Amino acid sequence: MDLRWLARLVLLFLASSSSFLAVDVVRGNLVFPVHHKFKGRERSLTALKAHDVRRHRRILFDVDLELGGNGRPSDAGLYFAKIGIGSPSKDYYVQVDTGSDILWVNCVGCTSCPKKSGLGIELTLYDPKSSSTSSLVYCNQDFCTSTYNGKLPGCVPDLLCQYNVVYGDGSSTSGYFVNDSIQLQRVTGNLQAAPANGSVVFGCGAKQSGELGSSSEALDGILGFGQANSSMISQLASAGKVKKMFAHCLDNINGGGIFAIGQVVEPKVNTTSLVPNQAHYNVVLKEIEVGGDVLTLPSDTFDNGVRKGTIIDSGTTLAYLPGLVYEALMPKIMSQQPGLKLHTVEDQFTCFKYNGNVDDGFPTVTFHFDGSLSLTVYPHEYLFVLSVSKNDAWCVGWQNSGGQSRDGSEMTLLGDLVLSNKLVLYDLEEQTIGWTEYNCSTSIKVKDESGAVYSVGANNLSSASTLIIRRTSTFFLLLIAMLHYFLY
Repeated sequence: MDLRWLARLVLLFLASSSSFLAVDVVRGNLVFPVHHKFKGRERSLTALKAHDVRRHRRILFDVDLELGGNGRPSDAGLYFAKIGIGSPSKDYYVQVDTGSDILWVNCVGCTSCPKKSGLGIELTLYDPKSSSTSSLVYCNQDFCTSTYNGKLPGCVPDLLCQYNVVYGDGSSTSGYFVNDSIQLQRVTGNLQAAPANGSVVFGCGAKQSGELGSSSEALDGILGFGQANSSMISQLASAGKVKKMFAHCLDNINGGGIFAIGQVVEPKVNTTSLVPNQAHYNVVLKEIEVGGDVLTLPSDTFDNGVRKGTIIDSGTTLAYLPGLVYEALMPKIMSQQPGLKLHTVEDQFTCFKYNGNVDDGFPTVTFHFDGSLSLTVYPHEYLFVLSVSKNDAWCVGWQNSGGQSRDGSEMTLLGDLVLSNKLVLYDLEEQTIGWTEYNCSTSIKVKDESGAVYSVGANNLSSASTLIIRRTSTFFLLLIAMLHYFLY
């Protein structure tokens, strides 16, 4: 057989099959493939609770940047997305967080940045010098002065615009801001997308400490979807690239889900107004219903002073209620099963043995918000299975928030315990938020500026499949090199 003819045939096949090498294609107005960070990994309830405690301390201290985590309580799961940065574009895996305001990634020369990840992904350090579209942001430029409400002390024309965040648990991130091209995916048809570039200012991480320097859960950075002008969605909206609205649907059954920027037209979502002048996405909670009975609580239970309203946080795993609410809720939940023997796991989780269908044996819990918006949580959602010494036990996901803050204040915070498997819509233009129960492994419909409506499908970035594709790509490169030798 003629080797030159065979080589040309194989090269033709590789060219026609280039889509085989393209993984994690996203679909939507602007969409992100998301991945369930700890799905299937060994879980620790202590580590899960510690994650939430650290996060709440950051919230209570009004920190600029917070760690976000999403997932099933039984998996201690979080979610992350893949984005492209720079020219030429390189892929970065960033944790999606609706509670923080900036995008930042670890940079070349970073001190104490993790060099590897236990998530099965390859970490990448961003280098401004390697991107032809990057530019440094200085302290006297508009972005810096608007972010800090004026010039930083000691600002001179050649001083970089710095960022520094110290969290309640002692971990920190610091660095400087840069401006560069970010590659996203824009919808071009039903379940079809094409690359789209935008220019954003983001943090170039120069030093990390504490949890941010840990290798076991390491990612390249954090992608904040907060309301501040410094957030990526605010910048893109100001540039006329997108509408200032986004939605996520996190799948805690199959992993991954949907994360899209744009106007969602299907499914229809009922909404409620956001509490104004709050650092997070806060809403007005009116009452809680358990099995058809409304909990008897003081009228000001959910108005906790400066931090008004109930926090909707896709970065917290469990759901946290003020002590008074928690103490009223738990007896109601257990009232249908008076014979259960309760025990405490890891000194903090109420667990029990139960062999029946929990949806038949325990009541539903419904939160009623301002604007006639409700959120129903079923027993199989607020109870989760934990394997204790190979004997399955059910544990309660509701937590008492009284011990979550250093100043002793309590809060109402609803995390992924109640938000997973629901489409959650954030409309920052109208200052509303809403949700509906949904199958997050299917698709939603979004409308673009022309009025065309397209389907946006679910994605699941798989570290295992990524490694397989990477190895396959390496094989193809070696094969092409061999064919090049025969051809030339």
